[in-house]
Amino acid sequence: MAQSNSMPDDKFLWDVFQRIDKNKSGFISADELQVALSNGTWSAFNPETVRLIIGMFDHEYRGTVSFRDFGALWKYVTDWQHCFRSFDTDNSGYIDRQELKSALSTFGYRLTDRLIEILLHKFDRFGRGNILFDDFIQCCIVLHTLTTLFKSHDTDMKGVITINYEQFLRMVLALKI
Repeated sequence: MAQSNSMPDDKFLWDVFQRIDKNKSGFISADELQVALSNGTWSAFNPETVRLIIGMFDHEYRGTVSFRDFGALWKYVTDWQHCFRSFDTDNSGYIDRQELKSALSTFGYRLTDRLIEILLHKFDRFGRGNILFDDFIQCCIVLHTLTTLFKSHDTDMKGVITINYEQFLRMVLALKI
């Protein structure tokens, strides 16, 4: 994912935080963040993607994000916007099969066309053969999380792991995706 170097100033972030924190609790909930985010269409931002993002920045395990962690969340979403736009080469507002393959290849994934097709199908909420911004984030988070988990068991770095059924279930059920 492309990284932006500049971080907005605290006053800007505080103003944005206060606009998102509708109930003035001092924390942003998943519902408040979902309303504030845009995927570039008139559809609501994917609630599952919002849940994943909140979980990544919720250092107090409350299901919310404090202002202290909001700057990092803001930068994370902004970086994903830049990344998405760089791979949306036809400026359609979504990632198609070839753009997804290109993005994942750039991220270091060497996946078969069949697996690209499976990912496209899994993260295409509307069945149009493409992935919106919010679903692209979710796809990349899930793929990264699963890859990290796999690598933790691939101690000899051969791309193959051997686990029993209970290990598999523990591995999958412990995932925060």
